[in-house]
Amino acid sequence: MADVNTDLRLDGRTAWVTGAGKGLGRAIAIALSQAGADVAVTARTVADLESLEAELAGHGGKVLVLPGSVADPDAVRTAVGRITGATGRLDALVNCAGISPHFTRSEFVTDEDWRRVLDINLQGTFTCCREAGKVMLEQGSGSIVNVTSVHASTGFERIAAYAASKGGVEALTRALAVEWADRGVRVNALAPGYFRTDLSSGLLDSRWGERIVRGTPLGRVGEAGELGGAAVFLASDASRFVTGTTVTVDGGWTAW
Repeated sequence: MADVNTDLRLDGRTAWVTGAGKGLGRAIAIALSQAGADVAVTARTVADLESLEAELAGHGGKVLVLPGSVADPDAVRTAVGRITGATGRLDALVNCAGISPHFTRSEFVTDEDWRRVLDINLQGTFTCCREAGKVMLEQGSGSIVNVTSVHASTGFERIAAYAASKGGVEALTRALAVEWADRGVRVNALAPGYFRTDLSSGLLDSRWGERIVRGTPLGRVGEAGELGGAAVFLASDASRFVTGTTVTVDGGWTAW
């Protein structure tokens, strides 16, 4: 019989988190480290990674800092090479890097802004999946967690590029899950609702914030640390029979 306490542990495993400098990515990196994983973290801002490195070091595992953008395929390949060179393996990838730079009516979204969101959120996620997947497929094991959004499946105003990119990531997740399942690699999506982070605070503190809270049955937005448990579950053996699905953590947003 499976032991849930043991299955949720990640001791001796290596996890890579993109978009780890702030917000949800940072909280996920901390949760994986607390579960015993050696953690590699990627973000574009070195100062954010350095402060995270100091925090993760207190949990006793290895920490590998990998500055760079997921939109740069060379940087992604270099990151994977450094991870495997330092630890010899890659057991989990959490794709949390993403942007939604403009809360803009769709008729005013520029071609440049559209491409930028898709390049980072969708193309960047695929590039990381592909490069990490090569290592995991050779190992015969691994778990990929693609952080999407409730707006991959529910509509909202002024986020057309973001919603399209996250919907694409969920479709990508299902395709990779089916393709790689027989070689031991699981691929799932983790869809947050509204969480208070540096990036979301402007929206939540605007006139839209009250509407968002009203749309959440639990009557509040989430705190970043409340997403970590779901990420640990999907990265660990506790979810060994889970692939190709989306775990939604949204305070009930999608239940209406």
